[in-house]
Amino acid sequence: MKGRISPSDRLFDLIVYLAILLVAVCTLYPFLNVLAISLNDSTDSVRGGITIYPRHLTFKNYSLIFSFGGLLTGLKISVLRTVAGTIAGLLSSSMLAYVLSRADFDGRKWLSVFLAMTMYVSGGLIPSYLLMRDMQLIGTFWVYVLPGLVSAFNVFVIRSFIDGLPYALQESAKLDGANDFTIYRRVILPLLTPALATVALFLAVGQWNAWFDTYLYNGSNERLTTLQFELMKVLQSTQAGGGGQAVNGMNMNQLMNRISPESVKMAITVIVTVPILLVYPFLQRYFVTGMTLGAVKS
Repeated sequence: MKGRISPSDRLFDLIVYLAILLVAVCTLYPFLNVLAISLNDSTDSVRGGITIYPRHLTFKNYSLIFSFGGLLTGLKISVLRTVAGTIAGLLSSSMLAYVLSRADFDGRKWLSVFLAMTMYVSGGLIPSYLLMRDMQLIGTFWVYVLPGLVSAFNVFVIRSFIDGLPYALQESAKLDGANDFTIYRRVILPLLTPALATVALFLAVGQWNAWFDTYLYNGSNERLTTLQFELMKVLQSTQAGGGGQAVNGMNMNQLMNRISPESVKMAITVIVTVPILLVYPFLQRYFVTGMTLGAVKS
């Protein structure tokens, strides 16, 4: 028989529910406001007062953004670099983390120190550009992938996860005749799913949002432009109201009579945010798995 809930417990539950509701509202309201402004008529948005729903629903802001040339090519390149960069970064970081987790690797201390130094010391923009030039990566797709193969932070995250796994798994695999690569592929890698899901989200968000490397290395190459770089150019064009660029037979001054920079900014925010929001639910279950994977079983 269940005991009666005391008034103090009811009050406590009410406070908890109100706190959760407040956090949910503070989290969702900014995004809903951005979505509402992006879907509202641009001239009406100038009046202000948009909350979480548009006053005059329209998709004109999105249609005008995608009427700029280069966005479809940029979308394709952004998707390719996100997929390739995430997979390559996961494999390289996890392999290095596995090596650093091995107690029989004599150089793991010095290599760990070297990796940690890269988190605090950087060569700067000019040396990075010269390195990409000497490696003949400028003007190629691989300039988006190869520089981000190894991240010290990601390596340490994965290594910490490997250190929490029972070392007896590796020892038993060795007794069965498995070599180091087989242990990594057949034993370690399947158990790394929660850590890999976390790092994959970091890598995917970084690759998807990147545009400055396009500006530096492929700014004049229309075949290797990215979606974020093209959207940045659209935003700059609408804010500057500049000159000679024509879209659908209209120059920028005529276009500015139909849209506002604020509406364009909100629509761009939605375009670059929604794909990552769609990916996250597929990775969430691995985070939950990671919370219980190392639990002690009786």
